[in-house]
This record gives sequence, C-alpha cells and structure tokens, in this order.
Amino acid sequence: MGKLIYAADDERDIREVLREFLLNAGFEVETFATGDALFEAFRRRPCDLVVLDIMMPGTDGLQVCKNLRAISAVPIIILTARESETDHMRGFMLGGDDYLIKPFSPSLLVVRIKALLRRMEMNAPRQGGKRFGDIDFSEADHEAACRGRNLGLTMNEFALLSCLMENPGTPISRDELLNRVWGIDSVDIETRVTDETVRRIRRKLKEAGSAVRVTAVWGYGYKLEAGDE
Repeated sequence: MGKLIYAADDERDIREVLREFLLNAGFEVETFATGDALFEAFRRRPCDLVVLDIMMPGTDGLQVCKNLRAISAVPIIILTARESETDHMRGFMLGGDDYLIKPFSPSLLVVRIKALLRRMEMNAPRQGGKRFGDIDFSEADHEAACRGRNLGLTMNEFALLSCLMENPGTPISRDELLNRVWGIDSVDIETRVTDETVRRIRRKLKEAGSAVRVTAVWGYGYKLEAGDE
C-alpha cells in the first residue's frame, strides 16, 4: 500500500481529479469537501501528507493547517486560487511546506507531493545522530529532542535546524536557508518565511527548556549557539 494522502477541496470535480491522479500515482487517498472533515479524519487516522485548499466552507484551509500543526508535523501543501503573496506567506508561516496556485496541473501536484516525500527520505542518511548542546538530532528518525523530549518540529523546521547544525556557531544567510530548505530564490517578502520558521523553532526550544539558541546575525542570517546548560 502506498503513502496515505488526505486532500480537502470544496469543488467535487477537483476532488475527483485529485483522487484519480493520486491513485494512479500509487498513493492511497481520501478526499474531503471541508477542512473540518479532513481534520477529524486525521485525528482518527493520521496520514502521510495533506493537501488543503484555502477557501472552503467552515474552517478555512489556513486555520486547518494551523490546527494540524498543533498536533502533527505531517507535510502540508496549500492550494490557493489567488495569486497573492499574502496567501503564500500565511501558508508558510502557519506551517505549510509548499503551495500551488489554482488552476494547476494535477500532474504537477503529484510531482510536488513526491518531491516533499522524497525530501523526508533524503534527510535520513545511514549514519547515526548528532548532538549539540542539550539537543539530540537524529536524521534517521527525523527527530530533534531536548533531554529526550521530542521538539515536534515540522519538516521545514527540521530541515532549517539541520542546516544550522552542520556548522554550529557559523552564520548561514537567509538566502541560503531559503534555497536549501524551500528550494526558492530570494524574494524580499519570502525571506520572512525563514524568519517565521526560526521564530517557531525558538519557541519550541524554549518550551522544551533547551539552552540551545538560534541567534540572529544582523543583516545576514542565523547561527546556532549552545548557551549555558
């Protein structure tokens, strides 16, 4: 059985097309007319990846994304009918991993889904984990933990922290992080995606009581510091 994909869109035709293409690509798929229905299904049976339309009756896709992020690090692709930087930014800031603008090619969505799932697999090298300060970082398990407590990082948060852990104490530019984590070139508004992701990592480190800090290098980027345990 292939990976399980949940997709929510209030347009029946789009749901049927998504279902057909995803099944043909070898995925198990369930579709929903609302984000609320998808969220309830996820609580009963978590899936491997979520596709969410923004504009739906009931709870909109962005809020559903936020709700999912409160309980899971599942990869999320946001669908938006409006070519708006604000929509893209809000999706990323609430924990979305990728987005597509409607109308879009179902074949392209399948490619993006496979790319996201492949990124997770590529982040699992055969060697053991790493430790920095009080953080144990396991690429194989796709997990970062503080004194045994899982930080609950999303895929993009994990990827960004992984970049910083490659050379602790060495600053990495926002542009490099943007390219390596999201695969997109620098655009002024999109550099805020990096800042927002760092903000979420900092919050999770603080909640876990970690002494590790993600420190801003003014006008450039970020670096990782151990702090005082």
